[in-house]
Amino acid sequence: MNKIVTGQSNSGFSETGLRRMRDVLERHVESGKIPGLVALISRHGETHVEAMGTMRHDGGAPMRRDTIFRMASTSKPVTIAATMVLLDECRLRLDDLVEQWLPELADRQVLKRIDSPLDDTVPARRPITVRDLLTSTFGLGMDMTSMGTPIMNAIFELGLTPNLPVPMPEPDEWMRRLGTLPLMHQPGERWQYHISNDLLGVLVSRVTGQSFETFLRERILDPLGMKDTGFHVPAGKIDRLPTLYAPNPQTGEFLVWDEANEGRYSQPPVFQGGGGGLTSTADDYHAYFQMLLNQGMHGTERILSRPAVQLMTTNRLTSEQQTARDAMARNNVHISFGQGQHGSWGFGMAVRTYQSDYAPIGQFGWDGGSGTATYADPANQLIGILLTQVGASTPDSSRLIHDFWTTVYQAIED
Repeated sequence: MNKIVTGQSNSGFSETGLRRMRDVLERHVESGKIPGLVALISRHGETHVEAMGTMRHDGGAPMRRDTIFRMASTSKPVTIAATMVLLDECRLRLDDLVEQWLPELADRQVLKRIDSPLDDTVPARRPITVRDLLTSTFGLGMDMTSMGTPIMNAIFELGLTPNLPVPMPEPDEWMRRLGTLPLMHQPGERWQYHISNDLLGVLVSRVTGQSFETFLRERILDPLGMKDTGFHVPAGKIDRLPTLYAPNPQTGEFLVWDEANEGRYSQPPVFQGGGGGLTSTADDYHAYFQMLLNQGMHGTERILSRPAVQLMTTNRLTSEQQTARDAMARNNVHISFGQGQHGSWGFGMAVRTYQSDYAPIGQFGWDGGSGTATYADPANQLIGILLTQVGASTPDSSRLIHDFWTTVYQAIED
């Protein structure tokens, strides 16, 4: 374990509060349900890190500060920055029609009802814009309230989402398949999860003529020193990647979702997924979220403009769009284990618009289905990152994440 620095500091965390946080994290690891974790909190330039437990549920190497995790949906707040660079440089505009780069999305049809057959459609009222993709309102996405409908079945069968038995195809083929489907809702009408973030990666690649990862690395990852972040883990670092588990929902038995060696992150993927494809470390993510708290600055270098950061990290949904997102979060609490109840969404991340737990209004970030959580809080100038290798098939990692945030906020002294 990396011991927390003791003694007086101006970080605004109390020693008692930090001890409680460590005790609570240890309790989760000692329960046997969380093999290991890395937690990082920072405030006013001071950083505390805890690394506990082991890389496998049956022992093995200890978790370390530089352990590399599958970030899953916590990829979204980072990969969105590539699109913001293009907005800053006027290579994209918010209300440009995407069909000039993504012709597969021209002339859309829209389902009459969410459970309609795929040919029971009406024409889209208007074309899809860049803004629709950035706000996740272009009309297609993962809707856990509509499982079993023809459209959701087709999304799975065509390999349009990651981490499923059907592998995602390379980007042009992925776009071709996406273009065969109707939209679930009219463009701009309703917030829909995930697919828009993968679409943005394809858009960035087509606008720039580079692979999504190359552009993201040149403009965001390398300038921030995020040396351990990418869409796969090279052979020389693979020993730092723990086994990922998706425990059996009924028995809690540890089922391997992905091994490190020869697993799905050991080779470059054919599809670089902005929605959930990154691997990274606590320190790399800390650098990124600190840049956002610094309104786009990293040291003396500007990574994003201040307005770009403000667009990303504040509410971008209308009240109608928000109603749909709210209903999904609150009515799915038995599936999401309470995650997602932030109130709203910016670009690529959740934004708290009401205080639903210990975190204040204005906190931004997101969680990942692999047991990850990454947020920043402007009001307290606070960053918190919690990384595990236990997927959200059981409530264990979600409960740990909730307890982590409770203890982070109870440790604030001022």
